[in-house]
Amino acid sequence: MRTKLRSAMLAVLVSLSLATAGCSTAATTKTVTVFAAASMKATFTKLAQTFEASHPGVKVTFNFAGAQTLAEQILQGAAADVFTSADEANMLPVTKAGLNAAEVKIYASNSLQIAVPPTNPAKIATFADLAKKNVKLVICAPAVPCGSATVKVEQATGITLKPVSEEQAVTDVLAKVVAGEADAGLVYKTNVIDAAGKVTGIDFPESAKAINRNTIVALKAGPQAALGQEFVDLVVSAEGQQVLAAAGFGPGQ
Repeated sequence: MRTKLRSAMLAVLVSLSLATAGCSTAATTKTVTVFAAASMKATFTKLAQTFEASHPGVKVTFNFAGAQTLAEQILQGAAADVFTSADEANMLPVTKAGLNAAEVKIYASNSLQIAVPPTNPAKIATFADLAKKNVKLVICAPAVPCGSATVKVEQATGITLKPVSEEQAVTDVLAKVVAGEADAGLVYKTNVIDAAGKVTGIDFPESAKAINRNTIVALKAGPQAALGQEFVDLVVSAEGQQVLAAAGFGPGQ
């Protein structure tokens, strides 16, 4: 009888010990939340793996969307440790509100490229071709970084585009071209690289008139602001810059 009682008590103690250990492990796990422009998905996912490997017990989670949407969410109080925009304009409202924990860093640059289906059914070869009748063109909305870049090219060339759709994220533009719902889409060069084999990229010299510079900053009110700054440091480090260059991004400065 005593043996059975001891065994039962031991089982209870072991269960309590495991439960306590589980709670301890959960309590020590920290999450760094990064609000990132949709165009950064592939690259930042890779950088997150590097960051987690060097920070045991830390997990990086993302909210990928158009930079203007992310800025609005942050201004409305969304909890984020890091914000990165695909341009400088959408970073300004956040810094003007004093939400940045440090100086904004410009860490990369990106330029537009025409994405077409592999067969290029509309025979697109130049930026001017996008304005031709019956071309199903998809672009980003003007408030989105890739959309504001598109507007700059239109203004510089005097060519007015008539898209069938304006999307809230560059990845949505790319998705419509990949799905065959559009003859062409204006995206970033890095998006075309990410979608290798699914679309063909067409360079056009006018894209040089609208280079977007990517910005990043840790946020003051972030639950893990200190770790957020460490993630920023990784992005601007030599290691981070190598990853960005390999993905097709240009230098930030």
